[in-house]
Parts: sequence; C-alpha cells; structure tokens
Amino acid sequence: MFQGSSALTLDAKGRLSVPTRHREALISGDEGRLTLTRHPDGCLLVYPRSEWERKREQIAAFPMSARNLQRLLLGYAQDVEMDAAGRILVAPELREAAGLQRDAMLLGMASHFELWDAAQWARCEEAGLSGGLSEIMEHFSF
Repeated sequence: MFQGSSALTLDAKGRLSVPTRHREALISGDEGRLTLTRHPDGCLLVYPRSEWERKREQIAAFPMSARNLQRLLLGYAQDVEMDAAGRILVAPELREAAGLQRDAMLLGMASHFELWDAAQWARCEEAGLSGGLSEIMEHFSF
C-alpha cells in the first residue's frame, strides 16, 4: 500500500529519486520495475510492473467506445527500472504531457502513485477542496 506525498525534484536529464520509504517495497515486489503512463487529469500514473500488468489487461478489455482512453493509457505507457541510486527516468514525452518541469509531487494512491508537476498539483488540490467533498463524505466517516 502506497500512501503519503513526497515533494521531488527532476534533474536535468528528467530523472527523479523514488522516496526511500517506497523503494524497498518496489524492489522486493517488482525488482524496481515500474510503468509510467498518462492520466486524463494531467498527471502521470506510476505503477509497480505487476500491478500495471493487471491494469493493462483491464484497459485492453475496454469497449470500443473507450478507444481514446485506451490510446492515452496504453499508448503512452513506458516501462522503466530504478537504477542503483533509486532513480527513474521520466521520458520527455511523458514530462511534456504532464507539464512536469523541475518540482514534482508524488502521491501514494494505494496500489500506485500519481506524479504531478508541483504547481499543477497545487492548483488541482485547491480546486478540489474548494469544490467541496460533501457528496463523497456522505458515505464515509473518520
């Protein structure tokens, strides 16, 4: 289970360091192999490879009416591996698609991560909070 947020910095080559607290789980479960792809919300999805393989089968089974979503998710999917320093390379086309500059936010989403440009995430977070959560909270309590 991945949770929490981490402020990260992409280096000049487009690499980012996976937070230490997640590295062990990613190495032991998937040998540091990950898959990155686009998300319609404007971020990147980062999946451990085994989780992505399950998700990929579900996406491939979408009806023809969801072909554009299939193209987005499967067409942009790129396999990466953590290097010895715990870094992954985010391809230029994925960085461009997500508007990733230098500062990024990595959000744990249980089975995977979302990777956001930090400024874009701040705007999205603010919009989400100002839009209210009442409908969702009707079915959940802390």
